[in-house]
Amino acid sequence: MISSNNNNDDNSFWTQKLRQFEERKRSTSKQQNEFDKDALNTLRNRVQKWQKQVLEPYLAQAPERKEIFENASGIPLERIYTPASNAGSSYEKELGMPGEYPYTRGVYPSMYRGRLWTMRMFSGFGTADQTNKRLKYLLKEGETGLSIAFDMPTLYGYDADSDRAEGEVGKCGVSVSSLEDMETIFKGIPLDQVSTSMTINAPAAVLTCMYAAVGEKQGVPLEKLRGTVQTDILKEYIAQKEWAFPPEAHLRIIRDMMVFCTKKMPYWHYISISGYHIREAGANAIQELAFTLADGFSYVELGMQAGLDVDSFVPRFSFFFNCDMDFFEEIAKFRAARRIWATVLKEKYGAKNPRSLLLRFHTQTSGVSLTWQQPLNNIIRTTIEALAAVLGGTQSLHTNSYDEAWALPTKEAVTVALRTQQIIAEESGVVDVIDPLGGSYYLEWLTNEMEEQAYKYFEKIFQLGGVLEAIKQGYLQREIANTSYTKSKQMENEGKFVVGVNKYTQEEDKPIKYLRVNQEVQRRAASKVKILRKKRDERKVKSALESLRKAFEDPDANSIEPMLEAVRNYATLQEIMDVGRRVFGGWKEPVLA
Repeated sequence: MISSNNNNDDNSFWTQKLRQFEERKRSTSKQQNEFDKDALNTLRNRVQKWQKQVLEPYLAQAPERKEIFENASGIPLERIYTPASNAGSSYEKELGMPGEYPYTRGVYPSMYRGRLWTMRMFSGFGTADQTNKRLKYLLKEGETGLSIAFDMPTLYGYDADSDRAEGEVGKCGVSVSSLEDMETIFKGIPLDQVSTSMTINAPAAVLTCMYAAVGEKQGVPLEKLRGTVQTDILKEYIAQKEWAFPPEAHLRIIRDMMVFCTKKMPYWHYISISGYHIREAGANAIQELAFTLADGFSYVELGMQAGLDVDSFVPRFSFFFNCDMDFFEEIAKFRAARRIWATVLKEKYGAKNPRSLLLRFHTQTSGVSLTWQQPLNNIIRTTIEALAAVLGGTQSLHTNSYDEAWALPTKEAVTVALRTQQIIAEESGVVDVIDPLGGSYYLEWLTNEMEEQAYKYFEKIFQLGGVLEAIKQGYLQREIANTSYTKSKQMENEGKFVVGVNKYTQEEDKPIKYLRVNQEVQRRAASKVKILRKKRDERKVKSALESLRKAFEDPDANSIEPMLEAVRNYATLQEIMDVGRRVFGGWKEPVLA
């Protein structure tokens, strides 16, 4: 099990890092590093002279739009940034070169000059057949990686014919009740030629076993399967609320996945630590950065407690971030995330393999920024967010479709979203230079600021005993709820404008045409799983589920092998998850005061 981190050595690490930021600011106020004292004093005098002789007379005739300017996370912003803003910084220590520690400027030496990011469009709706057709369409149109969305019953671990699934089958993703559905989803799609990402958490181990079994049936061995499964259960308790068991039970199964995949699926990213849903729940960019990386550190400790060497499993970690509308803040967030991860893995956890220090991440443009009013405006929003993700150095990108505030995307809308990425890649020129905004006085200052703010959260979280303890105390949930409330009040009081919502509004007679998933989908999916239960070998299913039960009850056993055997024999998703429900029980989150 994952333990609390309340020892003095752990807390002192975060405190020491914060002191380093304070020292950097003291250096900034004096001189230092890249700029000599006389040059900095000359520059500061130049700024003061500009303010007095040029700016103030101008403002007397043309006042600024508001008294205080701040970014989306509430960080106050100066009018102008100069080399003096970062005088305490060291280029070599804090930026370095692309593909070199601390990886601020990118995780690969050539970045997009060598290979573009993977273009993954979030796909999955209705039945397995319908999703298979959408995946093949997107591959034909130039998508370079698959990304599967699952419906609500699947996310919670229920079959399509369950009473709990009523009215939700196929609505927010594809319905998967068994290996048979996964076989249909990937029919005609060779798994040795594609990389697949699956957004699933509570039943992540089961879906991983299903994917592995499909690969086996296609003749693709486990050691050649490539892709990612989200698995990040901590963010479920923090933000998305789709869990099945108590936290300790889910973490134990994740431990089993780490051990199994490290040994048998070397190209499979068995966990994608997700800030996306934390942000969608109402967090700001600083909270997304800090809470996501804190979750990542917790999974590092989980693997180490399982007896794995840090360099044997951390290279398979990946991350999943949101990209919202504050352009420079998002770019700074990605750059700060890389630097923090590399620094902490090296200094705190003793990682020596450079691949352990690489924070590789998938980005999805913001869902919460999309509006149902004037939905075509969402194309512009998604373009700005996608450009920020690329300039921030993402390894993989999903662009939302303009109609997603209404429903799952139509074929037309998802094509526009894919073309947005392709136009950025092929026409904009931003991919021709590595980290093209690196060195911007404002961007470097903001990257440093967000890094420091994240460390303040780390210190607080680990003073509470670590992420799990902070969840049980409701600290992380309260922080997000308070931020979300503040944003809502700003909208209500017109302190924040959203075009088409509370500014430049229009009367719209006809809503757009959007995708509808009808009840026939549920009837077909439920019928399919009932027929499956009649034709499979029931004796083998019961034997496999019994082996899984014994593995769950033994804290030292690895549950993945018996789970994979149950999947191979067509035990359903709910049958497998119900074994866990009987062994581990359920969990209720704390009431937020």
